[in-house]
Amino acid sequence: MITVENLSMHFGGIKAVDGASLEIAEGSITGLIGPNGAGKTTLFNVIAGHYQPTAGRVLLDGEDITGLPPHDLFGKGLLRTFQIAHEFSTLTVRDNLMTVPGGQKGETLWNSWFRNGEVRAQEREIRKKADEVIEFLEISHVADELAGNLSGGQKKLLELGRTMMVDAKIVFLDEVGAGVNRTLLNTIGDAILRLNRERNYTFCMIEHDMDFISRLCDPVIVMAEGKVLTEGSAEEVKANEQVIEAYLGTGLKNKPAAEGTA
Repeated sequence: MITVENLSMHFGGIKAVDGASLEIAEGSITGLIGPNGAGKTTLFNVIAGHYQPTAGRVLLDGEDITGLPPHDLFGKGLLRTFQIAHEFSTLTVRDNLMTVPGGQKGETLWNSWFRNGEVRAQEREIRKKADEVIEFLEISHVADELAGNLSGGQKKLLELGRTMMVDAKIVFLDEVGAGVNRTLLNTIGDAILRLNRERNYTFCMIEHDMDFISRLCDPVIVMAEGKVLTEGSAEEVKANEQVIEAYLGTGLKNKPAAEGTA
């Protein structure tokens, strides 16, 4: 579904992404891991249209989408969430969901004055869909709560719910588990798995919680120093010496020598 070819993103002399190439298969939940500073979020930002890459290209179902702005990618079904949730804090959970679909009839003054019946009919349809999303995510108890009053985990669920209000093809999740307690993290994980299995959502997620990655993701792609280091199952990458080297600064090959001098 997504093909990244020799992608680079440089900020002056800093090579945040440096010739990265990878593929995200349709229907997969792909994990993207790596130490801090590996270039993971920058890669997401380039794919999602927030940055124009220095070099390389991004393809969505064979179409070159390199550098397209986020609103154009939104229309093509490519969405992303952020490590820090971007909710409308003074709107309710339901209203946050209802703002997502684009091109609503009520957005124009003409329709509001002269086509009020059509505006109300569409609003009822959108509200019905929002309520279905709320039920799916099991957050009915906070449907009328202001989004700013939600816990960190509930805000992450709300962000996931916003992707369900449109026909998403692929969703990029940036540290969906950051700052979330284990109970809510399990709820988020269950929702992702259900969206993947029941609605054929494709996901790519940045995450540091390897238990969460192991439960959800196959394959797992590892980045280090702006490059793709390796790819495989969660168990394969956890046992990979290059991955251990990237995270800990020392590979397994150094272990016997270190033990011998202890």
